Amino acid sequence: RSVPLRVHALLDDNSRYVVAIQACSTERESEMLALVVKALRAYGLPEGIYADNGPTYVGTALATACSRLGIAFVHAKPYDAQARGKMERFWRTLREQCLDHLGGLASLHYVQVRLLAWLDQHYHDTPHSSLAGKTPAQVYEAAPRKHVDETLLAEALIAHGNRRIRRDGTVQVAGMDFEVEQGFLAGR
Repeated sequence: RSVPLRVHALLDDNSRYVVAIQACSTERESEMLALVVKALRAYGLPEGIYADNGPTYVGTALATACSRLGIAFVHAKPYDAQARGKMERFWRTLREQCLDHLGGLASLHYVQVRLLAWLDQHYHDTPHSSLAGKTPAQVYEAAPRKHVDETLLAEALIAHGNRRIRRDGTVQVAGMDFEVEQGFLAGR
């Protein structure tokens, strides 16, 4: 069956280096949060995250985690494509050089493999005119990084909330159902 293709990516503003990219079939805040955590573990803490105003970026989980980690979380002005120019240019390059050439696809995993190969073999090693002829990899690797402590990261991702456990012993969190082991809590 056919599923929509949604690509989530995190781009370093200074170097144009893509610190994380993921092929998905949906656009959920939980997917973006998982991508941010993956990038934080691999590359460290950024000073800030500049995001679009789409539903993927306006939830409380991502904003809360950024706040707890000391990361500024800023949204672009609505309908201002120029404010997101670097990211828009990346999407255009990605489309022209990679996505338009995928042909018939077997799975999201196949798309993910192709995205990572394109980044590693082409995008990160191609000189950019806006980087004075340097590649995104050269500029990014020369910059200092502030690594994240796993304990601090785990604490930043803890969410508190009240949920009613259904009579069948399940609870819904972020649109997903979970079964509760303590059956005596049903209805509470």
